[in-house]
Amino acid sequence: MAIQYIFDDASRVMTVVSFTTFLGILAWTFLLRRERDFAATAALPFADDDEVEDDYV
Repeated sequence: MAIQYIFDDASRVMTVVSFTTFLGILAWTFLLRRERDFAATAALPFADDDEVEDDYV
């Protein structure tokens, strides 16, 4: 019986941790307004190899 309570408590803790992580990712993505970083990263597949090496060296 005691093991069932341990698993129930662990399940609750992991649910809270997962939801908190999800909210943190949402805040990092939308609330911090990192549009410039995301735009630069989104343009990487279209950049020439020379330009990419110059930007990140």
